[in-house]
Amino acid sequence: MIQPAKRLKKVEEYYFSRKLREVNLMKANGKPIINLGIGSPDLLPPQKALSALVEGLDNEVGHKYQSYQGHPELRKAMSEFYKEHFDINMSYQTEILPLMGSKEGIMHISMAFLDKGDAVLVPNPGYPTYESVTKLLEAKPIYYNLKEDNNWLPDIAELESKDLSKVKLMWINFPNMPTGKVSDYRLFDELIAFAQRNDVLIINDNPYSFILNDHPRSIMKCIGARQHCLELNSLSKTFNMAGWRVGMVLGHSDYIEQILKVKSNMDSGMFYGIQQGAIEALKSSKMWFASLNSVYEQRRELVWELLDNLNCSYDKTATGMFVWAKLLGKVKSEKFVDVLLKNNYIFVAPGTIFGSNGEGYIRVSLCAEINDIKEAIERVR
Repeated sequence: MIQPAKRLKKVEEYYFSRKLREVNLMKANGKPIINLGIGSPDLLPPQKALSALVEGLDNEVGHKYQSYQGHPELRKAMSEFYKEHFDINMSYQTEILPLMGSKEGIMHISMAFLDKGDAVLVPNPGYPTYESVTKLLEAKPIYYNLKEDNNWLPDIAELESKDLSKVKLMWINFPNMPTGKVSDYRLFDELIAFAQRNDVLIINDNPYSFILNDHPRSIMKCIGARQHCLELNSLSKTFNMAGWRVGMVLGHSDYIEQILKVKSNMDSGMFYGIQQGAIEALKSSKMWFASLNSVYEQRRELVWELLDNLNCSYDKTATGMFVWAKLLGKVKSEKFVDVLLKNNYIFVAPGTIFGSNGEGYIRVSLCAEINDIKEAIERVR
């Protein structure tokens, strides 16, 4: 047998890929599993997006290779979306690149800027892909703390105390996943000043701005952001289009040009119908967001009740489609999750999959129907 590349020894199979096999096996054996672990929206996308997708199937160019940069109309729609909701002017011609999901962007950005031996600042807790992609490229993750006693925000002084000599990239994620913490523009300004002092490129991963959050913010609005920052965004959560795989990266044209060098060698363009649907989704009115959040508000109230019954504490000011909850006492996260799954057939995510600072916490998804959450409450009451 041909041996796998040595780089694969540095990463493991994604937790949810492994755990969901166990969950699905239990379901196949007749266990009534309630899945509150995954952030996969279960609501429908905007109807106009669905109609545009279907209409795109009949377009004579729809089944051909598409532009590596995405259709100009899609880039215009992304630019107009940022202007309307973040009050930022981003050139659709040079400063926006559509992606097949922002997860793709994490790899593309890393490949564009990292060499073997470079270092990357990775949040703890944070999205596991930041770490795994860094390791796959034979760069070194340097973890920085997000802790409850600092309101789940980075400590700039602590960052400055680290050896930053080889650091090229820093991943941030606000509104944060898994904690739901939002940031203000003051923090963004401080991080940009940190990037200027240390010659670091900051990437804000920003897919949760519109979920239960009244004040969407983009780091790209700050002075100096174009020189020192990129931003990833996605239609997955905002428009219930996770399976469509539509995202974007925004930033200075020089950065976008380098990312395109990677992307153009890895895919042959996004399907035309999906682009047309994405254009319509991005045009959605504020009523769309109000309707979406109304559903999530009802679900969150019930998840809070579920967590009360599990003797967990949580922050009612947090945003996003998850609730980050602290376990009572010194209970280990993965043990708690396994017992809950075995005894109550309820699956939630252990905080440890997001980093060592997630020990003692769990993450509960709002992507489940109200009746399922009510049933979960009854099972643990």
